[in-house]
Amino acid sequence: MNIKKIYDFLNQLSPFELQESWDNSGLLVGDWNNEIDKIYLSLDLDLELLDEIEENSLIITHHPLIFKPLKTLLPISYSQKLAIKLIQKNINLISMHTNFDKTHLNKYVMKKVLGFEYKENDDFILTASLDMEFNKFVSHIKKSLNLETINVVQCHDKIKSFSLTTGSGMSLIGKIKTDLFLTGDIKYHDAMEAKARGISLIDITHYESEKYFCNALYNELNELKNFVIIQNSKNPFKRL
Repeated sequence: MNIKKIYDFLNQLSPFELQESWDNSGLLVGDWNNEIDKIYLSLDLDLELLDEIEENSLIITHHPLIFKPLKTLLPISYSQKLAIKLIQKNINLISMHTNFDKTHLNKYVMKKVLGFEYKENDDFILTASLDMEFNKFVSHIKKSLNLETINVVQCHDKIKSFSLTTGSGMSLIGKIKTDLFLTGDIKYHDAMEAKARGISLIDITHYESEKYFCNALYNELNELKNFVIIQNSKNPFKRL
């Protein structure tokens, strides 16, 4: 399989031009003319994962390995270490980040993971109607995402509508018009801001809300599925 042909297929599926200006999705490491035998899907890259992947392959990740230009290529930082190893093993890397959030990932988590139908889609924000007690909704989210504990901000006893943005979405708080916002990476002052606005929050964490990238993409790969291996990266955090 040719990298350019795979890229073109992915571009039709979720156009790279939809990515945000600060993003860096696309072919990050490799050669358009490379021929590969296996495709690996993963949320991120880590050294353990890269050790296991065969040479002359393609990795498709959600999060780009490289966001800012690299002035050197020395085994110092996370991105530099992994970029060197990719080159050494002749492994190609394509990332599908904010473009895939908009076209697939948020919808997959809303419908397939949480079990709700959305009524509005505004780029990164999906909204849905609901009629559920706050505590019951929290229990449903914990069970759906397999979270033992969860951080919440409660401004309502009953939730009649909610919004979802997977990953890190608190920069969008000004656009939230629903009773509750589901997103990850919620900081202390984010919680204070939401409480002042009267918006309930449930922190679905970054990794746990986006680890479904592999499944969401795999479902769309059609004739390429025979060449695809899902080998997701591990959450760097441990709960003790």
